[in-house]
Amino acid sequence: MSDSEGLAGGDAVEANPFRVRTLWNERCEYALTRDAILRGLGLVYAVAFLILFRQMNGLISSHGLLPVAPFLSAVKNALGASAFVRLPTLFWFGSSDAAMRVACSLGFAVSLAVIAGFGNAATMALLWLLDLSFVGVGQTFYGFGWEMLLLEAGFLAIFLAPSWPLGSSREAAPEPVIWLYRWLLFRVMFGAGLIKLRGDPCWVELTCLADHYETQPNPGPLSFYFHAMPMWFHKGGALFNHFVELVVPWGAFGPRRVRRAAGALTVVFQSILIASGNLAFLNWLTIVVALACFDDGVFVRGLPRRVVDRVRARAGTAPPSLRRRRTIFGVVIVVAALSIAPTVNLLSSEQRMNDSFDPLHLVNTYGAFGSVEHERHEVVIEGTWDDPLSGDAHYQEYEFPCKPGDPKRRPCLVTPYHYRLDWQMWFLAIGGIEREPWFLKLVYELLRENPAVTGLLAKDPFAGRPPRYVRALYYRYRFTHDRRDGVWTRTLLGEFLRPIAVDDPELVAALARRHWLDAP
Repeated sequence: MSDSEGLAGGDAVEANPFRVRTLWNERCEYALTRDAILRGLGLVYAVAFLILFRQMNGLISSHGLLPVAPFLSAVKNALGASAFVRLPTLFWFGSSDAAMRVACSLGFAVSLAVIAGFGNAATMALLWLLDLSFVGVGQTFYGFGWEMLLLEAGFLAIFLAPSWPLGSSREAAPEPVIWLYRWLLFRVMFGAGLIKLRGDPCWVELTCLADHYETQPNPGPLSFYFHAMPMWFHKGGALFNHFVELVVPWGAFGPRRVRRAAGALTVVFQSILIASGNLAFLNWLTIVVALACFDDGVFVRGLPRRVVDRVRARAGTAPPSLRRRRTIFGVVIVVAALSIAPTVNLLSSEQRMNDSFDPLHLVNTYGAFGSVEHERHEVVIEGTWDDPLSGDAHYQEYEFPCKPGDPKRRPCLVTPYHYRLDWQMWFLAIGGIEREPWFLKLVYELLRENPAVTGLLAKDPFAGRPPRYVRALYYRYRFTHDRRDGVWTRTLLGEFLRPIAVDDPELVAALARRHWLDAP
């Protein structure tokens, strides 16, 4: 046995009452694993709260596109007393802009403390509760799979973390919670693999990636080069995708060497996804969850000795209290019970993607790109001070921070950050206004020159003077064949939204039906 393996085993492991007995009767320690998972979650939480801090004003504040207060009022009117249970959020006690900003700032500050190594059950519980509160009121802009994944991983972290004090523990890392993280990783990866086989036929034909890099929600700087690769490269990538998502996840439950290989392949796969596009913090968070496949022997080899010694000096091996053991046992039972519905969904031919089965999002079902768009369409918003009936009206485009607009602009590198409005504009181009009615509120706020909303844009050509009319055009976007010719070419397909003024009767009626004109 090597020195590094010795550090991960020995008497400390034998004394670990949290040890899970397996068919392989292995001796593993998880002090470094626990530390890595908690710090990684702290990083993802920090990014999530930073996104909130910078975009909350334009999205869900009292002056945003979908204000929280009227949303909660509508939920309460519809659900009555059960609203507080079916939509758990702290903002039932107050949803003012100031309250949300304080909650967001607190979450960011606590996240930084966890990154620095000062995390325990109380701090992880606070982060989870704050994140749950925002996800509950985020509406359309928080309907993504990675929001649920962060809540589920964050909930498990409450029981993985030391009870007390900050950053240290007299008790060994609870191995049952490590195994719950492996179960979470399995559902994330295997669910994504199954939804592809059951979704777009191009995944079976191995041709999906020939279109995916161009048509994904927010292409990155390298997406152009991935797209330009030959078909054999795309087919090989699809095969690798199927292998990592359908075969590798089973290795999370295997013996140590198999688990380590499964974790390493998952990390490599997620790193490729990070390089090939901007999928918010989904891939980064999946890497954090995949760390549960590694025991301390891996980290001993890869980390400086002083880091290892510092973490181990804070970690303990003492038997847990009876209350702690009962708590961990209870969590395992709860997760097992709540896993029934997601497992049935996983095995169903009518598999749902990225869905919750309980209001706290404790155990969810996941999936990604069950279907791939084969053409990229974009909605480009324009405004003018002129009369559109004159025939020579001069329109100027609104530019978003990351979504394709100006064909000459290079795709941005933004992951793990997430421009939420940019992403919804991708859904708008696919589903239309009927499925994304918030778009009419966006047009209305642009006509009013609402600074909270225009602050979500990269460029507002009408700053200080509202346009008289706003319209939207529908384009087909393609990557150029030669980067020297620019990045995108675009072809106008037609008008997505006719020129509209702020007092347009149809616009006013549509907003009134949704009570969006009553917002401050």
